[in-house]
Amino acid sequence: MKYFARIAALAAVSLAAMSAQAGNVLVVLSDAHHLELKDGKRYVTGFFLNELLQPVKLLLDAGHQVTFATPQGKAPSVDPSSIDPMHFGGSAASLKEYQTLLENLKLTSPLSSPVVSLERVEQIGYGHFDAVYVPGGHAPMQDLLASPQLGRLLTNFHRAGKTTALVCHGPVALLSALPDAVAFKRQMEQRNQAARQRNWIYAGYRFTVISNDEEAQAKAVLNGGVMKFYPQTALEQAGGQYSSNRAPWTPHVVIDRELITGQNPASALQVGQALLERLKATSPAADNVGRKTESR
Repeated sequence: MKYFARIAALAAVSLAAMSAQAGNVLVVLSDAHHLELKDGKRYVTGFFLNELLQPVKLLLDAGHQVTFATPQGKAPSVDPSSIDPMHFGGSAASLKEYQTLLENLKLTSPLSSPVVSLERVEQIGYGHFDAVYVPGGHAPMQDLLASPQLGRLLTNFHRAGKTTALVCHGPVALLSALPDAVAFKRQMEQRNQAARQRNWIYAGYRFTVISNDEEAQAKAVLNGGVMKFYPQTALEQAGGQYSSNRAPWTPHVVIDRELITGQNPASALQVGQALLERLKATSPAADNVGRKTESR
């Protein structure tokens, strides 16, 4: 009996240690179920399944807390084109595993989705969260890039040096932190270029996002529609320093200060791994070396 009591005590200590090191990660998704294209056309979209859930599964498996939010607190939708084994190493079994995880999380359920609004996130307090993650799919280009609530959140995280991770189309959300994101978006839609605004918090940052070349290669998925502008061009116009992979659709991750960006669906897992490493380095139990590494 003493043996089992000792094992139970050790287990309790281990769980307490895990809890002390666990982070709270905010995952921000789009409310939009479509992307407005040129000539009044629309493309049905949402988040990419692997871009959301590969990092989220890593976080959950490591014991971190995850909160899901959208600008208005509406249930997000999954992009139908992302439900494909090719985004999961060609494995139908792996695809099924992540579909089951999505069902268990109930994210897309209109009645029981756990998502909260970004207004509610403000009420909870930005200090409650240790990192933010924004997955792709075309949906962020519809609303996240000009969301004032997201702009305030990113600005707070930037000032605090908190990890901000984004992948594929997700990095376009960084534009929400522009002094006038709505005007910038309008200019890009009208002329495919915009006047550079002063005081963008990410000016000069190295970043990646789905490339113009990859967008052009994937335009068939838009069913004859044409995007109003590409995120690479927009982020470069805003003042970011773009970095691309050597071959289209291969993984590419860029880390600059608090910012972690991944280029395409194939980069999602590496972005999740980089996010985990950053959380580990900045946990309350991290040693001084870890904190110094984080601050560089």
